[in-house]
Amino acid sequence: MKRIWVVLLALGLIAAFSTTGFALDVKFSGEYYAAGMYLDKTSLRNDVADAGPSTAFFYQRLRVRTDFTVSPGLKLITRFDAMERAWGTGRSAASTTLATDSSGSRAENENIAFDWAYLEYKSPIGEFRVGAMNKGTTGTVFGNNIQPAYRIKYVYTQGPFVLDATYTKLKESSRTAINTVSYADADQDEYSIEPIFKWKDGRAGIGIAYVRQADNRPGSDYTKKYWQFVPYAFHKFGPVALEAEAGYATGKEREYETTAADIDLTSLSAYLNATADLGMFYVGGTVAYVSGDDPGTADKREGGTFTGGRDWNPTLIMWNYERTNWAGALTGHNGANQDTRMANGWFFQGRAGVKPVKELDIMASVSYAMADKKPWAVAGDPTSEYVSNVYGWEVDVTATYKITQNLSYMLGVGYLFTGDYYKGASEANQLTNDYLVINKLTLTF
Repeated sequence: MKRIWVVLLALGLIAAFSTTGFALDVKFSGEYYAAGMYLDKTSLRNDVADAGPSTAFFYQRLRVRTDFTVSPGLKLITRFDAMERAWGTGRSAASTTLATDSSGSRAENENIAFDWAYLEYKSPIGEFRVGAMNKGTTGTVFGNNIQPAYRIKYVYTQGPFVLDATYTKLKESSRTAINTVSYADADQDEYSIEPIFKWKDGRAGIGIAYVRQADNRPGSDYTKKYWQFVPYAFHKFGPVALEAEAGYATGKEREYETTAADIDLTSLSAYLNATADLGMFYVGGTVAYVSGDDPGTADKREGGTFTGGRDWNPTLIMWNYERTNWAGALTGHNGANQDTRMANGWFFQGRAGVKPVKELDIMASVSYAMADKKPWAVAGDPTSEYVSNVYGWEVDVTATYKITQNLSYMLGVGYLFTGDYYKGASEANQLTNDYLVINKLTLTF
């Protein structure tokens, strides 16, 4: 019996001293922000029945990433969001609908929701990542939509050349023990590659993806499938930093399995941004374009595939994801809402900034936006075309002060001169201008 206890003790000591091999290192990183927002109008309509009130509130979010280094070259990576809520408000109702940028619902993010959990293995032949990880950040910030997705990714690096090949499960609609349906092959899948070349003052690449969305086959007998090509480049010419991106998509918006006529898909986007660093001062400009859908071509879909993306927030009011996420869309007439992502539009911006001390950055910008195509308020009726394609002008001023290396404070004011696009199909509809004040404390670690 004594020998048995000695053997068990020895095995226990071996196990105890071996546990460090399972997690050599744990590294935490993330961000916490607390912000206050005042929005003068929550609607762009100025008629008595639909005029929106002003609103003012505080909100916050904690985001934490954890890297578990199991052995050299092998990691388990997770990320969660917690306490993403407006201060003092009630909790959202429980739901199975996921938030647009999360693996959890809005209610779950108000407590805690894990978005990432994936393995990263750096092998002699390249890097492999498997699991739930980030998707939607190809090229420049324009068009990016950071969101979690289930993926198998392979990355090969050789000198200045990088090749990224990825399979993404966008949606699973086939039969499982939880989804007890009577059909198969109703999924959404994406297959993509992205070659990248880097040099001393820049880099260039092209994202190529094939997307197949078959989740409408069971009910409507059609599949959406298309190719998209997104070339991009960054380069610095002395004090001037340039970045550019273009997008082209082609394929079928609806490919029917019946005798119904197919609907083709063609979509375009473009982005050019320049910033000149002049020491204490800097100046810059941006031009962006996203094709809109022509309401007169029922057999084609020219808009909707590309957007400016949730991550690209060029102003404080127009196409600002944070404003829309916390205060809601700004309602116009005939469904002409100002919401999260730039779509169907041209955007022009000029900006200038000054850094009187290294901790303080003050920036002012003037932006103008207009629609690429004027919608029809009633489908098939050209007499219901919107009266204008002008989204409006916006003037923004922001000041960001770096309190410490990891803590910064931002104060911003934005004023929107609302364009007549939001009148919809009637010149008689009334609009109002709008302004916003925001202050935000951000901690990174």
